[in-house]
Amino acid sequence: MLEEASELMGLQVYTSSGIFLGNVNNLVIDLDNKRVDGLFVSETNPLLVEESKAVNVPFRWIQSVGDIIILKYFPKRVTTKKPAAKL
Repeated sequence: MLEEASELMGLQVYTSSGIFLGNVNNLVIDLDNKRVDGLFVSETNPLLVEESKAVNVPFRWIQSVGDIIILKYFPKRVTTKKPAAKL
């Protein structure tokens, strides 16, 4: 069991289907409420995130934390392209 939020640093993150997303590089902290709001994952898997960009994974998407982190949700593909405007 984790005793400090800093123990999340460096952990590997996997989707619910077992696909490696990346490693936790930093934490997104809500200072007012003293809680972790998300995990900052850099050098992400290019199969999941366009150009291996860094992503912030909301804490509510996490299913379990142990030796690795398993997500209960992650989009099929994260892109930086904006959707085309509707006419």
